[in-house]
Amino acid sequence: MKRIICLSCLLLLMIAAGAEEPKYPVSAIPFNLIKNAYVVKRLDETEFRIISTDETVLKRKYALTVLNENGDPYATFVEYYDKLQQVRSIEGALYDAAGRLVKKLKGKDILDLSAVDDNNLIDDSRRKQHDFYYRNYPYTVEYEVEIKANNTMFFPVWVPQEAEYMSIEQSAHTIICDAAYEVRYRAFNYKGEPAVTSEKGKKFMRWEVRNLASVQRPFASPSWRELTTMVYFAPTDFEIQGYKGSMKSWEEFGRFQAALNSKRDQLPEKIVQAVRQLTSGVNDDIEKARILYQYLQKNTRYISIQLGIGGWQPFEAATVAEKGYGDCKALSNYMHSLLKAAGIKSHYALIYAGQGEEQRMIEDFPSRQFNHAILCVPAKQDTLWLECTSQSAPAGYMGDFTGNRKALLIAEDGGKLVSTPRYGLRENLLVRKIRARVETDGTLNMKVQTRYGGTQQDDRAALVNQLSKEKVKKFLQQELELSTYEVNGFSYQESKGLLPELSEELDITVSGYATISGKRLFIMPNTMNRNGRRLEMDKDRTVDFVFSAEYRDEDIYEFELPEGYELESKPQDVVIKTRYGNYTASVKIEGNKIIYSRLMEKFAGRFPAAEQEAIIRFYADIYKADRSKVVMVKKS
Repeated sequence: MKRIICLSCLLLLMIAAGAEEPKYPVSAIPFNLIKNAYVVKRLDETEFRIISTDETVLKRKYALTVLNENGDPYATFVEYYDKLQQVRSIEGALYDAAGRLVKKLKGKDILDLSAVDDNNLIDDSRRKQHDFYYRNYPYTVEYEVEIKANNTMFFPVWVPQEAEYMSIEQSAHTIICDAAYEVRYRAFNYKGEPAVTSEKGKKFMRWEVRNLASVQRPFASPSWRELTTMVYFAPTDFEIQGYKGSMKSWEEFGRFQAALNSKRDQLPEKIVQAVRQLTSGVNDDIEKARILYQYLQKNTRYISIQLGIGGWQPFEAATVAEKGYGDCKALSNYMHSLLKAAGIKSHYALIYAGQGEEQRMIEDFPSRQFNHAILCVPAKQDTLWLECTSQSAPAGYMGDFTGNRKALLIAEDGGKLVSTPRYGLRENLLVRKIRARVETDGTLNMKVQTRYGGTQQDDRAALVNQLSKEKVKKFLQQELELSTYEVNGFSYQESKGLLPELSEELDITVSGYATISGKRLFIMPNTMNRNGRRLEMDKDRTVDFVFSAEYRDEDIYEFELPEGYELESKPQDVVIKTRYGNYTASVKIEGNKIIYSRLMEKFAGRFPAAEQEAIIRFYADIYKADRSKVVMVKKS
């Protein structure tokens, strides 16, 4: 009898399990969220609880439906941790297209890996990682994680739409704190204010969005936060490993950084003596700074060091002197110490570094918006900025890594936002001269001389200073917009200064460059500087065009033709003057030579979407002009 009752109970449990409601069926996704999407965020609930000034707890549960193979990367779970935060728990599940449970996450399936890359010598960062490796589309992954942090310096940013081609069914972010705590936030593309409730002395603030269609980032778009919903958060008073600070203002945040740096600029006596010897007889402080910067470059190297608060506090100068290495913070502090030993004042500075990151800073929202440290040497005329992680950059040059943006200068009275050097049309110069000979079989032999200035020399300088000669040749052999060519020789010469220049000489043979058809010879005179972009009209575009790069290109090419040819047709002179840039191109025939001249000035700026047609025409006209051909015909 007992056996019959047990079997009956088991049968009922099996029926109940079979009757379980499906979870996240793909059929429930609105069509507008599937259109132009790789992945759909079905659910995203984040709860961030501020326990005290040195403790927070983050809980997050989210589910993603992957529609095709392009969405697979989003299905991988990755969570980083270190001494400042610990991953308390992870749960996960996999569902098929109908919403049926396929598999649950088991603890043994979670990988625990180092998060250290090749540049990190000392780093306690690790990551928890998991992937179901399921490829029957569409499918859904669900994860739930809890993270405890023993500091309040780092508040998460709420980004419902993390990338292009991701649509959102539902996403919410809730902050829980003491009723008197001031939550500082800056919202982008969020309608209204957060929902605020109170319970038992606690304040609950909730932001939520639903049904956001996927976004594709258009050409020359503004920053991501202008395209979709984002909310940045920052503490007022905070604490990290015993250090207390405030982000109420940039001045206050600067005082916190100054406290971290305090008394870490003491040098060994032998280094002090070396400083005195190097600068003896030099009266100009800026020249002394250049000499000591070269000393830094020759005697240290960059290696990332991230241990707890070490992500913000530099190692002591004496440690760098002993070891000969350091991260951006340690090397900037060491350079500051060298200058101090020479009686020269300098300021540590925080910045967000990276090519194309000029738009990142939210100037009126004091918060943790930095990933790099540099040094500023004030002067009566030109302030000298120093990138202390580079072993080849000239003193004073920031380039497109840290130039054209704001930095937080750490002074005695706190922090202050200042501008780093700006590199524009006059500085970012390319001047190229080509002397070429066209052979009777269409082969082009050319000698190319190019002078790069400002940010236009950044990539070439990196090649010269970081790669072997063999790798440089391999790069050149793949870079040029030529069908079949051989780089016979190359050489480089650098001119270092506040505005560095780099000269390049190339010897190149291009097979079949000129097309021969009967009596005619077709030559495209623009061999090496053709604009490669044609734009399509986007009728749905509403955001501005943002152009950050500004430069000037000057090209003069001379082609010697085989004997016995005369001109049949050549392109008309082109003159384009717009708000976006200027362009001129002309072709002249002098005896048996083609003389081609081209000038391109590209302006930086922000232009409304209403000017899209004019911008498209600007690019199209240049694209066409850059590919125009000269037709020569054999004399009768």
